[in-house]
Amino acid sequence: MLRLILMILIAVVLPACGKQDVPVVLHAETRVPERLSEWGVILSDGEYAEFNDEILPYELNTALFSDYALKLRSIWLPAGGQAIYDANDEFEFPVGTIVSKTFHYEKSPGWTPSNQEVLGIDREADPDEHGQINLDDYLLVETRLLVRYESGWRAFPYVWNAEQTEAWLEIAGDVKTLTLVAGDDKQSFVYVIPDANQCANCHAPDHSSAEIRPIGLKARHLNRDKQIEHWASSGVLREVSAKPPRAAMWSNAGDGSVDGRARAYLDINCAHCHNAAGAADTSGLHLNFDAPMDRNFGICKSPTAVGRGSGDRLYDIYPGRPDESILVYRMEHTDPAIAMPELGRSTVHVEAVQLMKEWIGSLPGGC
Repeated sequence: MLRLILMILIAVVLPACGKQDVPVVLHAETRVPERLSEWGVILSDGEYAEFNDEILPYELNTALFSDYALKLRSIWLPAGGQAIYDANDEFEFPVGTIVSKTFHYEKSPGWTPSNQEVLGIDREADPDEHGQINLDDYLLVETRLLVRYESGWRAFPYVWNAEQTEAWLEIAGDVKTLTLVAGDDKQSFVYVIPDANQCANCHAPDHSSAEIRPIGLKARHLNRDKQIEHWASSGVLREVSAKPPRAAMWSNAGDGSVDGRARAYLDINCAHCHNAAGAADTSGLHLNFDAPMDRNFGICKSPTAVGRGSGDRLYDIYPGRPDESILVYRMEHTDPAIAMPELGRSTVHVEAVQLMKEWIGSLPGGC
């Protein structure tokens, strides 16, 4: 809690490395710059990376898994702009809003420019006391922007250069080969930066409209460390309810029940497709946070047209039998014909698999 408040105060008060001289610039939809620095959202001189003074950083209770990447999140609203609170769905943001997410890794002790070993640790981003990321210790990979125009939200992926001084627009996406280090284990993997169209696969929870939305910016994900209260008191957010809902921090065993933590994880990682209107609606599997725990949630539900994705298992979720549940099977694989989610990961989220096994093992009944 204190760390988040400190980050916010630093972003508003303290100058650093010339960033106060660089304004945030909202570029026209038809003139999107090639260089990330032209937006003025996040800046780097090759030694330190930091947000602009005008930026409001934020964190989520439970975040989307992206091959153990750490993420710096921020939002910028145009002058006088306010977001409108919603208890269930994403907040309504004004035209001109810029949302950013910078993916980065902590370097392992064996990291070199030619041997890019990074740490696979389940934790949040951790800027220093000045709100900066020291690039001796961290590797910037990509920054994704979501920008609200009159026509709707647009997604722009930017890839950081080797010098860590600039990120360049890559509409077609990109790939980077990294080595993930977890304890004594090392795993080479391909980190995939999605193209602009693929962003819609996650950020368009209603596939009939294909409308891109900032899906993480919901009350239940943002309700932590008095973050919503700060947004309201600073004028960024209006019409806030007295008791915003809250999703658990999935990785914190002391934060809520196993059921609450598992459902928070499924909500943020799966429900953008697995909901009644999502791209996976034909599967009949609904994993959104408020879905009832019935057959549509996967309980004793037989799969529909998953091919090898079932692993010859009979049910999506088999209460009391995690190793016979398709959900666990698909999370344990990286084969594109089997793995879920289909995009956004090339590695297995080991800790989340263990949580799912614990959760399914605790479910009563049978099939």
